[in-house]
Amino acid sequence: MSFTSPPRPLDVTALFPRLAPLARTATRLHPRPGSPTVHDSSVGGPLLWPDDEPWPHCEGPHERGATSRVLSPEDIRLLRDNQAAIASRRHLGGPLSRPAPEELDTERRILQGRPWPEGPVPLLPVAQLYARDVPLPCSPPGADLLQVLWCPFDHPAHPRTAVFWRSAASVTDILDTPPEPPAIKSQGYLPQPSLLAPEQVTEYPAFMELDTELRQEVGDPSRWDGSCPTAPHEFYENTLSTSPGWKIGGWSRWGVSDPMPRCCPECGAEALPFLTIATLEWDAGSDSWAPEEERTNPTPLLPGTPPANFTLIDIVGGSNLQLHACPVDPSHPHIELIQ
Repeated sequence: MSFTSPPRPLDVTALFPRLAPLARTATRLHPRPGSPTVHDSSVGGPLLWPDDEPWPHCEGPHERGATSRVLSPEDIRLLRDNQAAIASRRHLGGPLSRPAPEELDTERRILQGRPWPEGPVPLLPVAQLYARDVPLPCSPPGADLLQVLWCPFDHPAHPRTAVFWRSAASVTDILDTPPEPPAIKSQGYLPQPSLLAPEQVTEYPAFMELDTELRQEVGDPSRWDGSCPTAPHEFYENTLSTSPGWKIGGWSRWGVSDPMPRCCPECGAEALPFLTIATLEWDAGSDSWAPEEERTNPTPLLPGTPPANFTLIDIVGGSNLQLHACPVDPSHPHIELIQ
């Protein structure tokens, strides 16, 4: 499996040479549903976890909101399988295309929910990345494996994540059956197991991260020689600066807020983006980044799933969760940013 981002419509550094030294390499991960093992780089797949290392839990507190009953991971997987089975028969037409009584009964039973869990909640695997597959910026010496987990319940600001760096060769005895939370606040917290097709692209800072002078140049229609089909700052932002979707490295994407300082809480150094966890691989504004292969042979999605939501996660209504790491010392706490 491989995916290729279409070439950018123009060389933006030819128009604005001051952008050239700001270029960064990002690795788009392109997760697509599959059956990863502990030895694969994946989203939502099993982790190469040492048998003698405690599985991380979240002590809370967790925000309930208006929800009093929730679903278990098993419930959500069964519900997705049920929806996929129904969708696979739609082309048959007539009675055969409709949900069977037992499928409707299963869905009704699942959607009744389960009681709110008490006590610490086991974290869910979000991503596992091997350095042999994906460059890992800000990794500690000797580490060639990054593992990211999160709490499947709401917290005041954003999903709460835990980051683990390790040497894959040091894991000799693997935990076969990691604990799962008895329930999950939202289906969007359970990633669909996905394999990756890493691809490197070049990125430039988001429009609002440019200095004032460069922002004025990029936003001036007369500087584009008629090559800008829309408002200059929108064209630059959506098409030429930062790629959408899951990625390692590159520049931060903004949208929920204007750019803000991301300083390491331990030493004050500027934290750099190292993993972007995205709800969508692209949207209406960034569809020029949709891989060429996806345009000719689209990956199937469950009915009702937004286009390009391959992992089935949903972060705060379609946002991204961007993790930033300290480039001075990777052991310093990482920063979580919703955009």
